[in-house]
Amino acid sequence: MGDRSLLVVVLAAGEGTRMASKRPKVLHQVAGRTMLHHVLAATAQAGATATAVVIGPNRDDVAAEAHRVSPDAQVFVQNERLGTAHAVLAARRALEAGADDVLVLYADTPLVTPATLERLRAPLAAGAGVAVLGFRPADPAGYGRLVTDGEALVAICEEKDASAAERAIGFCNAGLMALAGKDALALLERIGNANAKSEYYLTDAVVLARAAGLPAVAIEADVEEVAGVNSRLQLAEAEAIMQARLRRAAMAGGATLVAPETVFFCADTVLGRDVLVAPNVVFGPGVRVGDDVVIHAFCHLEGAVLEPGVTIGPYARLRPGTWLESGVRIGNFVETKAAHIESGAKVNHLSYVGDAHVGAGANLGAGTITCNYDGFSKFRTEIGAGAFIGVNAALVAPVSIGKGAFVGTGAVITEDVPDDALALARSRQVVKEGWAKAFRERRAKEKDKSDT
Repeated sequence: MGDRSLLVVVLAAGEGTRMASKRPKVLHQVAGRTMLHHVLAATAQAGATATAVVIGPNRDDVAAEAHRVSPDAQVFVQNERLGTAHAVLAARRALEAGADDVLVLYADTPLVTPATLERLRAPLAAGAGVAVLGFRPADPAGYGRLVTDGEALVAICEEKDASAAERAIGFCNAGLMALAGKDALALLERIGNANAKSEYYLTDAVVLARAAGLPAVAIEADVEEVAGVNSRLQLAEAEAIMQARLRRAAMAGGATLVAPETVFFCADTVLGRDVLVAPNVVFGPGVRVGDDVVIHAFCHLEGAVLEPGVTIGPYARLRPGTWLESGVRIGNFVETKAAHIESGAKVNHLSYVGDAHVGAGANLGAGTITCNYDGFSKFRTEIGAGAFIGVNAALVAPVSIGKGAFVGTGAVITEDVPDDALALARSRQVVKEGWAKAFRERRAKEKDKSDT
């Protein structure tokens, strides 16, 4: 909004008892991010110049998440639950510092978009004292109604206090509010608690603003954007909405999703152009995928970087620290972790490559295992460019396989292998002619004796 400064006050003190969880409600995740993270990310994109997060007492975990996402955020504690206006005033020090605009948001409303927050702010620049976000639910029961007169917002009427005519209003309060910074603190301080619950309601700011000659307006948002999360069911509903958004964004950006409804993204997933994603693929946090990558069905990726032209799966699992350079092929039932695999290398089936560096053009046969853990510590495996690892080889780290070296089938390698060498580590085959026939005959006679 041009040069206008913006203070965002995020209310994150709700416990969410219907979540049936030890974890505070706002730390439950949607698309791999906490709900608090989603709200703070939206405010940053909407141009927040200062952020205040209001938490409940003894909620160091919520404070830590706020600082992890927004290191400069100020955290304030609401020690008593005395209503929404009381919660905003817990951030008095931030309000006193001054801002052109103040936004009041809720950390359990993770679907609100930066564009909507910008629309909510816009009337303040035109002289409004208060702007309220509204929506039109299919069933307005239980929501406060927005009473309007033309474009002006007259009041927010709670359902229990509403007349029959007011209950017939379908335009409802979403709870999110924008306040003119120069008037915000004075309005909040004038809010009283003369109500059945003796609480200080933020909604009273509308009537007080109008009484002070400050215009109040309502801005309409889509129902799904303002959906609050107070239960596991609502969390699942929010997840479904977010996934639908992420799928649309991926396809709009040039990725092909063969069965979009079966692909699950994280909020931070990055896909290049002409990426093909087959059905039943899950992206965890921290995945970046380059152009022309093919991800076959039933793959799970987390904390991985895939450069252009990579092919993985089906049934591949890429764990954090995986870096696949251009043209790498990862096949079915392959797991990688903290593995840097250089251009053109292949790990095509039934293998585990962890804490490893694989050189360009290397080929790891079926059943290759980097034995990286001794029960106490992790160790690295180095595989040189162009090396060939035979089927069912176990590479016991720390160990290095030289460039162009061959490792024989079934080998257990415990010592370094020089460049261009052949390493064999298995017993010689022994064949005993007729042994199997004699064994069966002997056991059959023993069985006959035991049955008589």
